[in-house]
Amino acid sequence: MSESRTIQPESDDLETGARRMRPWQLLLVGMGAALLGLLPWLLTGMRLPLQNLWATDTLPDDMPLVLLPFSQYSLSTIASLLVVGAAAGGLAGRILRARTPARGFALLFFGVLLVDVVAVAQSAATVGPGLREDTWSAVFLAGVLTVAVLAVGIGASVLWLIGRAPQAGAVVGIAIAAVLLPGWLHLLMAPRGPAFAGEPEWLWTAVRWVPSVLIGLAIAWAGVRTAGRIIAAIAALALLWLAPALITAASAALGSRVLARVPGEMLDYGAGVFRLAATDPDLVVKPIVVAVVVAAVGLVVRALLARRTAARAGTGGEASGA
Repeated sequence: MSESRTIQPESDDLETGARRMRPWQLLLVGMGAALLGLLPWLLTGMRLPLQNLWATDTLPDDMPLVLLPFSQYSLSTIASLLVVGAAAGGLAGRILRARTPARGFALLFFGVLLVDVVAVAQSAATVGPGLREDTWSAVFLAGVLTVAVLAVGIGASVLWLIGRAPQAGAVVGIAIAAVLLPGWLHLLMAPRGPAFAGEPEWLWTAVRWVPSVLIGLAIAWAGVRTAGRIIAAIAALALLWLAPALITAASAALGSRVLARVPGEMLDYGAGVFRLAATDPDLVVKPIVVAVVVAAVGLVVRALLARRTAARAGTGGEASGA
C-alpha cells in the first residue's frame, strides 16, 4: 500500500508534464503564426511590385523576391500581413495558456517578432540597393520602412492583448486585427491577380462584413458586466467606425504620385478622404449595426446557456440533497 502511495504522485507529475508544451514548441507556434500572416503574400510568388523609383527598367517577373510588398500602394497590405499574423499568435497563446510553462508565452512572442523583423529587414535590404540614388528614393524607403516598423509594433501590442490581457483588452486587440483582416483576405483570394479575378463577387462582398461579425462575437464573448468590458466594447465599435476610414485615407494619399512631392497637399487630401469615409452613412452605419446585432444575439445566447447550466446545477443539487 505504501509503495502505491509513493508511485501515484509521480504518475500525476508525468501526466501534468505531458500536458505542458515544450519551449521550442511554443517558439515554433509563434513563428508559424507569423508565417500564416505572411501566407497571402507568399502565395503571390513574393515578387516585389514595380517601383516608380527603380534604378533600371525591369520587367515585373524580373523584380527581386521580398517577404513584404514594399510599395507606397501596398502600405495597408503590409500592415495586414504583420498584424494578422501577430493576432494569430495571440489567439494561439490564449488557447494554449493552460499548457504554457513559465516564460513560455515570451518564447511564442519572440517567435512572432523574429519572423516579422526578418521579413521587414530582408525587404528593406533588397529594395534599398535597387532604388535610384536620390532624395526621393531615400524618403520613399524611409516612409515604407516606418510603416512596416509601426505595423510590427502594433502587431506586438495585439499579440499581447489577445494572448495575455484580460478579456476587455483582448476585445480591443481582436478589433484592431479585425479591421485589418479584409486586406489579408482579399490578397489571399486573389494572390495572382487584381480584385475580382475570377472569384465570386458575393465572396468579396462578404469580406466587408467580417470585421463587424468578429467584433460582435468578441464583445459577446467578453460580455459587458464590468466597466472595463463596456469601455472595451465601445472602443472596438469606435475602431470599426474610424479605422477603415483612416486606412482608406492613408492609402489614397500615400499612393498618389501627383501628391508625393507636395506633403502639405497630400495631408489635406488624406484628411478630406478621411472625413468623407468617416461620415458616409453607407460605410459607417451598416457595419456598426451588424456588429451590435451580432453582439446582442451572442449576449442573449450566452445568458440563456448560463441560465440553463444554473438550472441543471440546481436540479442536481436538489437530487443529491434528497
